[in-house]
Amino acid sequence: MEKLKMIAANALKIQDNTFRDGHQSIYATRMKTEDMIPIAEEMDSCGFWAIEVWGGATFDTMHRFLGEDPWMRPKILKKYITKTPFSMLLRGQNLVGYRHYADDVVRAFVDKACEIGIDVFRCFDALNDFRNIETCVERIKANGRHFQGSVCYSLTEGGLGGNVYNLNYYMSKARELEQMGAESVCIKDMAGMLSPYDAYDLFAALKKEIKVPLHLHTHYTSGMASMTYLKAIEAGVDIVDTCLAPFALRTSMPAIEPLLAALRGTGRATGMDLHKLLALGEHLENIAPKYNHHLANHKLSIIDSGVLAHQIPGGMISNLTSQLKEMKALDRLEEIYREVEQTRKDMGCPPLVTPVSQIVGAQAVLNVLFGRYVKVTNQLKDLVLGLYGKTPLPIEPELVRMILKKYKRGEEPVAGRPGDYLPPEIANAKKQMGNLARTDEDVLAYILYPASMQEFLQKKYGAGPTSIATIESPQQKKAAA
Repeated sequence: MEKLKMIAANALKIQDNTFRDGHQSIYATRMKTEDMIPIAEEMDSCGFWAIEVWGGATFDTMHRFLGEDPWMRPKILKKYITKTPFSMLLRGQNLVGYRHYADDVVRAFVDKACEIGIDVFRCFDALNDFRNIETCVERIKANGRHFQGSVCYSLTEGGLGGNVYNLNYYMSKARELEQMGAESVCIKDMAGMLSPYDAYDLFAALKKEIKVPLHLHTHYTSGMASMTYLKAIEAGVDIVDTCLAPFALRTSMPAIEPLLAALRGTGRATGMDLHKLLALGEHLENIAPKYNHHLANHKLSIIDSGVLAHQIPGGMISNLTSQLKEMKALDRLEEIYREVEQTRKDMGCPPLVTPVSQIVGAQAVLNVLFGRYVKVTNQLKDLVLGLYGKTPLPIEPELVRMILKKYKRGEEPVAGRPGDYLPPEIANAKKQMGNLARTDEDVLAYILYPASMQEFLQKKYGAGPTSIATIESPQQKKAAA
């Protein structure tokens, strides 16, 4: 009996990501809500710590490609999943879009997310500059929801260590999140670069200092993820992310079923019903023909062993490939890989995660095709200007001067919190939308995605084409010094 109590107290907790990051990773976020409903009640009875249902790319793809109101998915699923908390991925001041939004938008978005049923907010910032999650945290706490602070995992060399992404860096970031009031701390390994023994060292050290539960999120991209989970579990990690097997592996998360089998009879066994999970997987197999055309099938291997060398996340590779195809320069992909590494160093070694990965990747392409920094994107200028936050290492002053020369938003980098340079947006958006906006959700969605959401709302309400002046991004305005 005492042994059973010990096992129960130390059981590994599992967050299921099938309904969000799983299909985002392998099916370009195209899973419809209608295909989640048939297994929703059974998922609720499995004993997951949380189920991720929203955030990331879901808001974009739901209205743009699926014809679904993105605000409705959590509301609908809450009718079937009543016991298990709902989790979402939130990009801090980026929310679920691709630029920084003003504080009034951030506050209203988080409040609305709480209202529609989100319980756990995994907040991260692409530069690990936690000033960019402060406004989110304020509202998460005010609504009595779970704030999970997240550190984006990255490397400066082949493994944990070097002059930036070393053990001290991650310890410092985790402490900072705990001091901000995080109720759990997540290491977010978006490229699947965390190796097993580095995971053991990292979580063994974190467990000694961090009092709140520790969560590990990784992807199978490199092929190491399941091994990494086992070593992190040995070191004491409290929670890990998995998917049901049909939506696992490839660039998705590890599968839950073999993990349960591997832990059977150990002190970390979950007590979850493997047979129930296998039955749920059958539903995903049955609906797979609807989505398989989104599955990457250009190569035999289900892992990207190249990421072990170039460290570029799979999603970033697909963006680069698409960009080079348009420019008829796909034959220069290997040059681009090398230039991404150099451009990243030039920009202070930021983690390669949305939106910074896109910014660095786009600039690397321009550097190869036209010469280094001969042409510079406005997004890179904003990064150098400090409008995305503080980079892990400072950017060389001479490079700063060259990139920001005659830039309309300023030539001297700013040091303040990026959100402080953004004027309120909601009132202006309401005026521009006029009668097209029927709810607060409509206004917020329009701010996030002006063009595509205008088209969606016209279809939703049966309205004819409406003339709406494009919202000027506050990041197009000149930053205050």
